[in-house]
Amino acid sequence: MSATVLLRVEAAIEGITSIALIVVPGIVAWLLFGVELPAIAVVVARVAGVALLALSFGCWVAGRGSGTVPMFVAMLLYNVLVAVYFAFLGLQGEFAGQLLWPAVAIHVVMTVLLGVARSRSRPSSARPQT
Repeated sequence: MSATVLLRVEAAIEGITSIALIVVPGIVAWLLFGVELPAIAVVVARVAGVALLALSFGCWVAGRGSGTVPMFVAMLLYNVLVAVYFAFLGLQGEFAGQLLWPAVAIHVVMTVLLGVARSRSRPSSARPQT
């Protein structure tokens, strides 16, 4: 899969998630973490949804060819951090909904795919000599 296509796929997945966070944050929280959200957490979840939507939009636009490196780095970092944090929550066991471990798996897979695509897209002169 090309780097551009991968960035667009990632943008679409996170875009759908962000819209769900904005529209139905309580359902997202229940599916991921198995908890109901208090009112202030709904506000925070919606703000997170807006931020994720902006990141997704940036990746979608970057998928057109210009500015892909910063968006690749941003999405790679996002996926690593979310995978680690969600796995931490799952291992603790307190906040583990039906979709927590599938979400961890998706973020790990996207991390690997983004990392591989990024390393393949770098010019050979930029790779370290062994």
